[in-house]
Parts: sequence; C-alpha cells; structure tokens
Amino acid sequence: MILALKLFLTPLLIAAVTLAGRRWGPGVSGWFMGLPLTSAPVSLILAWQYGRVFAAHAATGTLGGQASVCIFCFTYALAARRLAWLPSGLLAVTAFLAATFVWNRFALSLLPTFATLLVIIFVLFRLFPDGVPAGPAQQGPAPRAPRWDIPARMLIAATFVVMLTTFAASLGPQLSGLLSPFPVFGLVLATFTHHQQGSRPAARLLRGVVLGSLSFACFFLVAGALLPGAGAATAAAAIVPTYLAASLVALSVNGLSLRLAR
Repeated sequence: MILALKLFLTPLLIAAVTLAGRRWGPGVSGWFMGLPLTSAPVSLILAWQYGRVFAAHAATGTLGGQASVCIFCFTYALAARRLAWLPSGLLAVTAFLAATFVWNRFALSLLPTFATLLVIIFVLFRLFPDGVPAGPAQQGPAPRAPRWDIPARMLIAATFVVMLTTFAASLGPQLSGLLSPFPVFGLVLATFTHHQQGSRPAARLLRGVVLGSLSFACFFLVAGALLPGAGAATAAAAIVPTYLAASLVALSVNGLSLRLAR
C-alpha cells in the first residue's frame, strides 16, 4: 500500500493538474499547484510509516515549508522583471533554501506557524509583481508541449516522494515537513513559461501558487490538529478520516479562491 502511494498517487495528481492548467491558463495552473499535490501524499505516507505523532509534527513543518514556497514565487516573479529564466530560478531556489534554514532554527508549533503563513500569503499576494510584457518573439499561443513532458513530471514527482519519505527518519519530522513542499514543479513550470511566453505569464502562474497556498495551509492545519488525537484501534481507521477531513476543507477553501485565480 505504501509503495503504491509513493509510486502512483502524486504522479497521477500532477498529471491531472498539468492538463487542467493547459486548459485554463497559467493563473489557474498556479492555483492548482498551490494544492498539496506532493506534500499531502508525503504526509499520508509519513503517518503510515512513522506514526501519527511524527506526521503531526511534520505537518507543522510543512506549513513553514509552504511559506518558503511563497517566498520562492515572489522572488522569481521579482527577478524575472529584469533577468532571464535561469538566474531567476537560481535566485528563487536560493530564497526557498534560505527561508527553510531560518524556519528550521526554531521549534515550530501549529497555530503560530499557520498564522504566519496566512500573513505571508496575503502580504505577498498583494505585493506580487506583474512581470513585464512578452517580447515580439514571445507573442501568440504557448508552444506545444513535447510528448515526454507529462511522463517526465510524473517521474520527478514519484522520485521526490520516494526519496523524502525514505530519509524522513534521518531528517526528523520538522525538516521533513519543511522540505516536502519544495517547488519542483513550480520551478519547472515557471522557467518554461518564462522562457516561452515571457515574465508576465510566469508571474501570473506563481501568483496563483501563492493564492492556492490558502487551501494548502488549511489542509495541514486540520491534519496537524487531528492526527495526534486520532485514537482509533487501527492505523488506517485513525489516519484516513483525518486526511479526508483535511482534503474536504482544502477543496472548499480552494473553491472559494478560484475566482481570484482567473
């Protein structure tokens, strides 16, 4: 069961979101990417492998990690106004790692971390740069994606989940949580969008990620609060209802924020 989750759940979610984003544009694609498509399966696997208390602590770290993702998005959009996709991506990843280092210096607790993430989301969403208009070579419809694009994203997703959950015990719950939202797909999509269409569509995509972080925050608030108190006799009976409740809350919040992403 755990191996199947590692190999199939996140890659299938990534494929579905990629297709949806191609249908409705970069803003909605970024909004979908704000969902915990990698972090939620990682959290579920951690709960099964290492126990509910470990997963609850990791959920708190994941909230901090998503704050680092928002900083990544803002940094990339700001840099992209003047720089090409490669230096913009390097600066954004550096900002994510620096923020993660700072978060890991503190013993995080659920409610303060959740509140801090909400403040970061609202402030950065309001301050988000719009990018610069696409140049003459970047006008028109987006280039057609190659056939290997979605399989490659699915493979990257599966590899990331397997590696993080394998080494989670060595990293500890907080650092595992902080690293689980690492913006693998945000980086790939932002750089491709920036290169092919210009910085303005890339900024819209990343602004959508920041907006989608609202549902991400609510998911891990519910998971972090309910996991330690799940007192069912079997692991599955304790874990599954918690993640179903967290998913329902996250989807509800995401539905409310969809209008802003368009």
